[in-house]
Amino acid sequence: MSSLPDHHRRFHRVHDHLASIYGDGWFGAKAEAFARYFGTPLFLVAQTGVVLVWVAINVAGLTAFDPYPFILLNLAFSLQAAYAAPMILLAQTRQADRDKAHADADAQHREDLATAVARRQEDAAAEAARMLELVRQNTTLTEAVKALSERIADLTVEVHRRTCPTPPA
Repeated sequence: MSSLPDHHRRFHRVHDHLASIYGDGWFGAKAEAFARYFGTPLFLVAQTGVVLVWVAINVAGLTAFDPYPFILLNLAFSLQAAYAAPMILLAQTRQADRDKAHADADAQHREDLATAVARRQEDAAAEAARMLELVRQNTTLTEAVKALSERIADLTVEVHRRTCPTPPA
């Protein structure tokens, strides 16, 4: 039973060597995880909270590190966008590579299944033809046995008639 998972991956194994154009190393994996985080509700809520606190602190006058029109906040958003876009593209590219490899493996699997089904149908047709021939041979042998049995019965009657005298009446 332990070979079942290995057998299941037999069509995917040929694509294991494929690497993303950005690499499958630490940076690629972390960048992809970070890009996936950008689309979560947690990120959106956290970012909204940080922006509200930032604006509130500066508008209330608690500090003046970024007074209205919040140039530093705009710079932070620009920096975030400059890094987010390539990371999202990186994640999409890596996912597209995986999807293509899986689609190729699935297509190969479907083709293998179709070939196996066709082979089984051919084997079943050949077996049916062999069975039909065996039934024909059996019928021929049964007819020959019947004919021989009838001939033996006729000969037995003939031998009996010639060797045994008929009783007087």
